[in-house]
Amino acid sequence: MARISLILTPGFADWEYAFIAGTASPFYGIEVRFFAPTTGQINSQGGLAVTIDSNLQQCLDWKPDVVAVIGGMVWESVEAPDIRDFLHASRSDGATIAGICGGTLALARAGLLDDIPHTSNSADFLQKNAVSYEGHARYQNSRVAVVADRIITAPGPAPVSFTCAVFEGAGLSSEIISQFRSMLAAEHKGDISGR
Repeated sequence: MARISLILTPGFADWEYAFIAGTASPFYGIEVRFFAPTTGQINSQGGLAVTIDSNLQQCLDWKPDVVAVIGGMVWESVEAPDIRDFLHASRSDGATIAGICGGTLALARAGLLDDIPHTSNSADFLQKNAVSYEGHARYQNSRVAVVADRIITAPGPAPVSFTCAVFEGAGLSSEIISQFRSMLAAEHKGDISGR
């Protein structure tokens, strides 16, 4: 069974992991577990209180196929956890590394975006919030997830394409991913009123 780890931090963005957590296991047989740099109770950006009892070392021991760093306001602050060693160790173990919104800052700080095509909320967002970031020339202004060399990046408003890329990294077939994308896009095929 494929494995996806979701890395959450205080103030994590509720919408950025929801499609992965809500569909991977029940519909696609992918095991999903939650991990945090500091375990205990944390609140989401929307106020959902959750308890994460598995740390990053436990994530490494679990050996996920994909490590997805979920965004949140903490990534833009001095309280942002330093997870560089964890990301490099996960990548060395064969995991695809994914970051959405503020989660891309963790990847940028780890140097994972320096030499590959990638995206985020904006080029300025990365430059302002990740001092060691040197990937400016490879930045792509994309509204959807960008995948390169087992690294997935996405802006905050792109949870669907992010989920599709994460599922692909976990080994789902292109046919299943296409069906998933179509299902979530169905509401946008009519006019704006939903009729």
